[in-house]
Amino acid sequence: MTVEGIAEARPSLHSLLRLRDDTARPLYQQLEEQLLALIGNGSVPAGTTLPAERQLAESLGVSRATVQRAYQMLRHRKLISAHGRLGFIVQGDGPRLHSGMDRLKGFTEEMRELGRTPSSDILDCRAVTDRSIASIFGLPSTARFLKLVRVRRGDGIPMSRETAWYDLDAAPALADCDLSRSVYACLSEHCGVPLTHCDQTIEATLPQPQECAVFGFTEPVACLLIKRRSYTAAERMIEYVEGLFRGDVYTYRLKLTV
Repeated sequence: MTVEGIAEARPSLHSLLRLRDDTARPLYQQLEEQLLALIGNGSVPAGTTLPAERQLAESLGVSRATVQRAYQMLRHRKLISAHGRLGFIVQGDGPRLHSGMDRLKGFTEEMRELGRTPSSDILDCRAVTDRSIASIFGLPSTARFLKLVRVRRGDGIPMSRETAWYDLDAAPALADCDLSRSVYACLSEHCGVPLTHCDQTIEATLPQPQECAVFGFTEPVACLLIKRRSYTAAERMIEYVEGLFRGDVYTYRLKLTV
């Protein structure tokens, strides 16, 4: 994703809207049409959180019912979805996040390259032994791993839910790092085991109820399940991660050469 730093602030939604009271066209239809255009041309991209009904109504000087009706029409078109306390989030047809797969990078770097501010919610973080995970690493069943479950966000929007395991014998200092930030940076800067390459697969899947709750889906939406095994230059496997990425806002771009 981009360079270090926070992306430029996007203009507020109400500043992009121009409702007229000198026409017979109802305000809610004007609002719906303008929101459709903004989503369609990318001014309001997929993944954007729309203002709450009351907030937008006050900003535009219209009734809450006007905004509510416009939002209902957009929901009927499956362009926005309700996400509880987050409000309404744009689902598409606007341009999605197009992440390149030209090199190994973590979610934090990826979000910054896409102009999003990354953050994480840690759901689980503990040292474990797991025979099936040990077999993936090619290690004895008694091997210790750091299991890390996180919800990854871009601009506050939940983009993925990932479960990762890290070889604690190879990176014991990882257990003492601030894992709300980039784990890849922790591995490189604090553990002395930078990752250099990975094997990665991508498959389509439907989220489980727990994952729907994370993304705010009222019904399952197709997602991308990414499984990655990451290695050091010495071919030691350090990370195994399974990340579920929202299919409504994420696409991956590959550049192939002959």
